[in-house]
Amino acid sequence: MTDTATAPATSTTKPKRAATHFDANPARAGWVTKIILSLLCILWMVPILGTFVTSLRTLDDVKNSGWWHAFTPSGIRALTLDNYQNALSGKGMGEAFINSLAITLPATFIPILIAAIAAYAFTFMEFWGRDVLFLTIVSLLVVPNYVAFIPINKLYGSVGLSGTFPAVWLAHIGFGMSLAIYILRNYMATLPKTVIESAKIDGASHFQTFYRLVLPMSVPALASFAIFQFLWVWNDLLVALVFLGPGDKEPVTVNLTHFKTQLGQGWELTTAGGFLTMIIPIVVFLSLQRFFVRGLTAGAVKG
Repeated sequence: MTDTATAPATSTTKPKRAATHFDANPARAGWVTKIILSLLCILWMVPILGTFVTSLRTLDDVKNSGWWHAFTPSGIRALTLDNYQNALSGKGMGEAFINSLAITLPATFIPILIAAIAAYAFTFMEFWGRDVLFLTIVSLLVVPNYVAFIPINKLYGSVGLSGTFPAVWLAHIGFGMSLAIYILRNYMATLPKTVIESAKIDGASHFQTFYRLVLPMSVPALASFAIFQFLWVWNDLLVALVFLGPGDKEPVTVNLTHFKTQLGQGWELTTAGGFLTMIIPIVVFLSLQRFFVRGLTAGAVKG
C-alpha cells in the first residue's frame, strides 16, 4: 500500500476586509449619519427661516431687532401678512410674473429638445470627430458665462434683438446647452443597446428610434435638466438685466430690485416678494423630483 500525497486545496476565497468600528456597530453608524444630515438641514434651513420670518415683520421691527425676536410673545403678535399684499400690489409685479414665464418656458424646453437630439447623435451615431466634438462641448462648462456678454450684446444690437425676449432665450439656450448635452448623453449611454439594435434590424429610422424608444426612456434625465434649467432661468438676474433691462418686459428678479426705490420700503417687502417668486419653482421641483436623482445618477457609474 502506497501513500499518495494530497495537494493542499487552493482557497479562492478573497481575504475579508478588516472590520471597522462602525461595522461592529451599524446602529451607531446610522445615528451618526442622521446627526450629520440633521445638522446640514439645520444649516440650510436657518437662513430660509430667517428670511421667511422677516417677510412677516413690520419695517420698524426689521430695523430695530433681529428676526429671532419674532418668536417672543410681543414679536408673534406683531407678525403680519401685509407685506405680501403690498408686494403683490407693487408696480408691475403681476406683469413681471408673466414675463418670467414667457422667458423661462421657452428657455427651458428649447434646449431640452436640441440637446436630446445632439445627445442621441453622440451616443448612437458614428461620425468623424464625434468624441472630439463632445469633449469640446463639455469643456465649455468651465467657461464663465459673463465673458460672452459683451460680444453677444454687440451681435444682438447689430441684428435688432436687444431688449427682446428672443435675446434672453438665445442667451440661456447657449449657456445651458453644454450641461444639457452632457447629462443626456451620459444617461443615453446607459440605455440597453439591444433595444436600439433591434429597432435598426426592424428597419426603424434614426428619427423613429429617437422619438419612439430613446426619448421615452430618457424622461428621468430630461426632467433632471428641466429642473436645473427652469430654476436657473427663473432665478436669473444678471442675464435679464444685460440683455433685457428694466422696463415693461422685466422678470420678477428685476422687479424685486425696485421695491426700495418705488415703495420706499426695505427688506420686509423684498423678502415677501422673494418668497412669492419661490412658489412656481417649488411646484416645478416637487412635480419632477421623482425623476431627479435617477436622472443624475444613472450615467454616473458604468460597469
